Amino acid sequence: MRNYENLVIVKPTFTAEEIQASVKAIEEVITSNGGEIAATSPMGMRKLAYPIDKNERGYYHVVYYSVAPAAISEIERRFRINEDLLRFVTIKYDSNREILAYNGLVAKALKAAEVPAKVETPAVEETPAEAEAPVAEAVTPVETTEAAAE
Repeated sequence: MRNYENLVIVKPTFTAEEIQASVKAIEEVITSNGGEIAATSPMGMRKLAYPIDKNERGYYHVVYYSVAPAAISEIERRFRINEDLLRFVTIKYDSNREILAYNGLVAKALKAAEVPAKVETPAVEETPAEAEAPVAEAVTPVETTEAAAE
């Protein structure tokens, strides 16, 4: 089995649920052809370099996987049939140097998946005693024009 990477661009007109369903369908195509998905990396909505089918933007998603070389032609055929995809590219990692780069990319994608999204910290709630205590406001002296003239 060889290591591969697929970058797919999904149509931007879909809702978040439809995009996730499309990504799941892409992963299903890979696994149904004997592939083992090592990692995925959602890159999000991005501007395209040029319009594709009158779309200025697209949802980018990268899938790293291992599969037998004979299955790639079937995977790409199924990607071509899929109307949800604007474009896709398959990259093969073959030499030792490329495999080291692949392992680094997979590790980076797995690390990014483990880091939770930024969560807003909840505001500190006041105790009843603090809520009733008066807050001292800073008073700044105001100069009048008469005082400034003297």
